[in-house]
Amino acid sequence: MPPSRRALLVLAASAVGGGLAGCSTGPAGSAAPVSAVSPGSPASPPASVPPAAGPTAGAALTAGPVEVARLSFASAARGRQVGLVVIAPGGARDGLPACLVLHGRGDDAERSVSLLNLDRHLADALAAGVAPFALVAVDGGEAYWHRRASGDDPERMIIGEVLPRLAGLGLRTTRLAATGWSMGGYGALLLARRHPGLVVAVAASSPAMWPSYGASAPGAFDSRADFAAHPVLGTAPVPGVSYRIDCGSADPFFTVSRQAARDLEAGERNFGPGGHTAEYWRSVAPAQLAFLGGALGRRA
Repeated sequence: MPPSRRALLVLAASAVGGGLAGCSTGPAGSAAPVSAVSPGSPASPPASVPPAAGPTAGAALTAGPVEVARLSFASAARGRQVGLVVIAPGGARDGLPACLVLHGRGDDAERSVSLLNLDRHLADALAAGVAPFALVAVDGGEAYWHRRASGDDPERMIIGEVLPRLAGLGLRTTRLAATGWSMGGYGALLLARRHPGLVVAVAASSPAMWPSYGASAPGAFDSRADFAAHPVLGTAPVPGVSYRIDCGSADPFFTVSRQAARDLEAGERNFGPGGHTAEYWRSVAPAQLAFLGGALGRRA
């Protein structure tokens, strides 16, 4: 019988001389500055970093209604050490489906948990009867979740490095869901388009998309060719993918989000009051998790 996920986490923590240190996410408190679409510098050229051996390079586990495991590994695809946060129901979870959480610009995997209260929302969803699944947040930098001229490649990291580690923890990786906000909302939609058959459901909040390269935020794409090679806006739905799109009426991406919902034939959509803020993204998270859990349950 293969080792349980808990056993793998214990072994990973022991390998770095630790043991499992309690590391509770605790109350969210006042939110840190939210993801922005303001100008930013492209990632610096990555150094050569070999892949980590084994499932993780370290782990800390928090037990409760859900367990929060914080891991890290050396990513060859991104050329740096990256963080990974796995939020999952307590107990046995071999074959448990997973949903990737793609953060916005300026965020990372760790801050995603407190920014959106993901641990609390998943616990509430499970208590309400949503089919169990895990949330997996990963560091993607500011590359808009696709390969950049610098060599930074968060997409390759997800497919070639994150998924094998999740499989090593016992999670199901043949069918996934994806969710994200701002840059991460675009990234989740892009991942479904570029990997048909892998992603079965997407919930995107305020996805950062533009009708043309000239209108895009500085640093979001390397060139017009890069923009054209990674389209979401104006594309048809990917067969077999269920879509939900949320965007507040005061959000700068309101118009393109409504267009994307039409183009992608989103089965669920919400365009009520709200802005490009963490408060709005937190407010729609419960409905998004119910949507994603339902989609994953149907594909089990």
